[in-house]
Amino acid sequence: MPAFADRLAGAVRGKGNPLCVGLDPRWESLPRALRERFGSHTLDDVAAAFEAFSLRILDLVAERVPVVKPQSAFYEACGPAGMAALRRVIRRAKELGLIVILDSKRGDIASTAAAYADAAFAGPLIEGKRRPVWDADAITVNPYLGRDAVEPFVAGAREAGRGVFVLVRTSNPGAGLFQDLESGGRKVYQHVAAAVAEWNRAGIGACGLGDVGAVVGATHPAELAELRAALPNCWFLVPGYGTQGGTARDVAGAFRADGLGAVVNSSRGITFPFHPDDPNWEPAVASATERAIRDLAAIQQGV
Repeated sequence: MPAFADRLAGAVRGKGNPLCVGLDPRWESLPRALRERFGSHTLDDVAAAFEAFSLRILDLVAERVPVVKPQSAFYEACGPAGMAALRRVIRRAKELGLIVILDSKRGDIASTAAAYADAAFAGPLIEGKRRPVWDADAITVNPYLGRDAVEPFVAGAREAGRGVFVLVRTSNPGAGLFQDLESGGRKVYQHVAAAVAEWNRAGIGACGLGDVGAVVGATHPAELAELRAALPNCWFLVPGYGTQGGTARDVAGAFRADGLGAVVNSSRGITFPFHPDDPNWEPAVASATERAIRDLAAIQQGV
């Protein structure tokens, strides 16, 4: 299997854009027709609706975007049926040729981290055989517990030809509570970025980018540009674009001169650009996708 960084570069180049569609199904936002079709008597019903909606989103965007990012929490909230639905959604996304980033923000130490990595990537090794679970191309990781919470993910990803995106400068309003604290003359997020650069060094592919990337929010454009300069060989996963307030202009600093280096995520802006009562919701999703692609293309022309 080609290196993760090269597969991601090939997907972005092949589709001609860096858009990542976040799959965050919410019951109250689903089209009314889907809610009425599946009902809400049990969590199994809700999970079935989430799966049907997610699969339809994949059909609508697969020809135009390179990456999707299912947020595991929304599926897990439906219990076992939701987790089974997530597995099928990931499988279908990969069948459609999409790169799948599992957004679960894992963070634990030693053997527990290794088990999370096994589940995310090639699966646990049982009697000499890997048994895939999520089989994602990449996963998001919380580095708060330190080196021994991240390195098992890096090792597992590298062994399986997958990738890791480490939370560095996140897009939420409260991010600065810890990330902006100063220690040793640098802010905490800058310390994390330096560690990401170290972890990434051994996994750089032919495209000049590696398999350990950074999550850097679109709502912090100055930090995006700063971290791009500090991490020239790292892929960025950029949330916060669209509904959270980040604009195409805000994400311009995330890209390298060759236009690579970042995938920009939009979740609600792509998947819920309609009123739940609107029967013509599918064209709205397609239009929102095209609009985001055009906006990102306009700023990339100036990169």
